[in-house]
Amino acid sequence: MTRERFEEIAQRAFDSLPLAFKNRVENVQIIIEDFPSREARGRVKSDKYDLLGLYQGIPLTHRGTWYGMVPVTPDVISLYQKNIERICRTDEEVEHRIVEVLFHEIGHYFGMNEAEVRAAMKDFE
Repeated sequence: MTRERFEEIAQRAFDSLPLAFKNRVENVQIIIEDFPSREARGRVKSDKYDLLGLYQGIPLTHRGTWYGMVPVTPDVISLYQKNIERICRTDEEVEHRIVEVLFHEIGHYFGMNEAEVRAAMKDFE
């Protein structure tokens, strides 16, 4: 799948979020990379081929009144294209997995821990 197509699917997935969630997402950059960097893998103790996505930033639940008083770099949600494609057999599976991984990482943005995100994502499948 081309990078452009992958990005389009990720954008559509974000656009499909219910307004109540989408309107609360701010200062977040979604990027597509082939594989996670060594630094990203170290944060979650994963190998190069296992990590599908990663949220890096200050979760919404940890932002105090100070947040935004000085310029802050955007939070980042990374989607790892080659790893997602590696576990899928069809373009439809890739699309489904992009949506799933993006929603998973947005859960972390909203302050959910891994167990909470996984529980919430059970309804997704």
